[in-house]
Amino acid sequence: MFRVGIGHDTHRLGPDRPLILGGLRIEHSRGLIGHSDADVVLHALTDALLGAAGLGDIGDAYPDTDPRFKDCDSRLFITETLAKLNERGWSVVNVDLTIFAQEPKLGPIKQRMRAHLAAMLGLSVDAVNVKAKTGEKVGAIGRAEAIGCHVVVLIARE
Repeated sequence: MFRVGIGHDTHRLGPDRPLILGGLRIEHSRGLIGHSDADVVLHALTDALLGAAGLGDIGDAYPDTDPRFKDCDSRLFITETLAKLNERGWSVVNVDLTIFAQEPKLGPIKQRMRAHLAAMLGLSVDAVNVKAKTGEKVGAIGRAEAIGCHVVVLIARE
């Protein structure tokens, strides 16, 4: 049995915050603003995993009104969500994601992020794909005011 999940997240960029994407700290003059570390990659991935398993969304599981998640490392969301899936007999088959960012340029870190995500998910590197797109100077992403991410996951149950 297979299921597909789709996730999306967008956060504004702002000063005095580290830029965390896919669980990696990225050198940049601004970071993403949010209740947790605002890692749009891991937030979108969490949403996709929860959705595929029929477990709601990140706001249900990890609400931004809960002080436990203030400045939280979003890898916690992935770890806990994977445990929920595993308890129900689901395992991740593959992940395909696209990060939307005018800046910083993400080409140089895509392979490192891919390997990091694969390790986090317990997958081989060839089961994780990371793409990066600019906003072509259109909208909040194109004006470098925000970064977004779309994720598609496939999960399986034996």
